[in-house]
Amino acid sequence: MRKKTILALLALLALTFTSCRKDETYAEKKEKERSAINQYIANHGIEVISESTFSAQDSTTNVDRNQYVLFENTGVYMQIVRKGTGEKLRSGETAPVLCRFTEFNIMADSVQLTNNVGYYGYLYDKMTVKNNSGTISASFVQGKSLMYVAYNSTSVPSGWLVPFRYVNIGRQDSRDEEIAKVKLIVPAAQGQPNASANVYPCHYEITYERGL
Repeated sequence: MRKKTILALLALLALTFTSCRKDETYAEKKEKERSAINQYIANHGIEVISESTFSAQDSTTNVDRNQYVLFENTGVYMQIVRKGTGEKLRSGETAPVLCRFTEFNIMADSVQLTNNVGYYGYLYDKMTVKNNSGTISASFVQGKSLMYVAYNSTSVPSGWLVPFRYVNIGRQDSRDEEIAKVKLIVPAAQGQPNASANVYPCHYEITYERGL
């Protein structure tokens, strides 16, 4: 019943976007998306840094200054809140990864999906992640993923995979350890199926933890 309710709401959202924009070209939709992202950045006092600056800062972002690095080739913006305990996925390694997340629809100005609180607070999103010589791929595990329930797809949004090159994937085995946490601005082309189909960007807060 919960799944049907979520799908119905997402379908209504998709219909609203489609009906409002049926006369718009794809280029016009992309321009509106860019404007929405720029406005979100301005409204939230985000300092955008280049990849070269990010690299010079030892692949970190200054959280106190609310820095996000822009990856020009994808349009994804990332803030590393915590690099996390453990180590990065090694080349050739495949690992289970557990996520908690909040998905905020930037154009609708609202939280769209979360497993941090509420009914789905018990449910981690579980995905299988592989590092193939530096190229990261992943898929959600059916029955163990809110994203799969909502969007009926095992495909992990490309934007979610960007942090794996920079954060550690470990477990919190003591009080002093913390798992990796990032914030992302993900354009439609790098997002989940509904965002891609209706051309809207999302902001995410995501934690990554190595599963068992």
